[in-house]
Amino acid sequence: MKRLALLLAAGALATTTACQQPAFAAEKVVEAPVAARKANEGTGLKTAIFAGGCFWGVEAVFSHTKGVTSAVSGYHGGTKRQADYKLVSSGVTDHVETVKVTYDPKVVRYDQLLQIFFSVVIDPTLKNRQGPDRGAHYNAELIPVSAEQRRVAASYLAQLKKSGLWDKPIVTSIEPARTFYAAETYHQDFADKNPRHGYIVRWDAPKVAALKRLYPSLYRAEFRRN
Repeated sequence: MKRLALLLAAGALATTTACQQPAFAAEKVVEAPVAARKANEGTGLKTAIFAGGCFWGVEAVFSHTKGVTSAVSGYHGGTKRQADYKLVSSGVTDHVETVKVTYDPKVVRYDQLLQIFFSVVIDPTLKNRQGPDRGAHYNAELIPVSAEQRRVAASYLAQLKKSGLWDKPIVTSIEPARTFYAAETYHQDFADKNPRHGYIVRWDAPKVAALKRLYPSLYRAEFRRN
């Protein structure tokens, strides 16, 4: 099932309801535990890649997270030639919708980003889908870009699997870092630019609200635009 198709015409964003999606229950908010293993990434800005279904919501949550300096929607894997929204959303490519997050580890650590991700962004028991969206390009994945991130991600995933917080098995995987391609301009900062969009209201605004409620010390009211 595709998300609402998007077209860019005459310099303005237009939407079409080519696929009318049925109502689904919103993802269950589960407060994930504090990581037993803290990330030690030194100083300077770091990047990490997260795949969590529709990139609008992933970007929105991290853009409201203190310490995040940039959150860019894009496509991970596949080829440059096929890194196109129409192709990716059709499910014929090897890409996964992702968000590349740049952050200051002195303000927010990688393990804290993981905690936020599992608490309010995704349902880790779902394979090849999140929310109303279906297909391998909507799979939830952790994509570490350093050895330290990989160690922390593996430790935290093992911790979550032992926690018993979810009724079903956790299927979110850790994937090797491949090429990240930034998505089309009209996808960037989409939630901030289109707060009344039906998809944003239904699926993504609640995630940002959950971030504010569960992690007030890490919540930033201002949307960090790219």
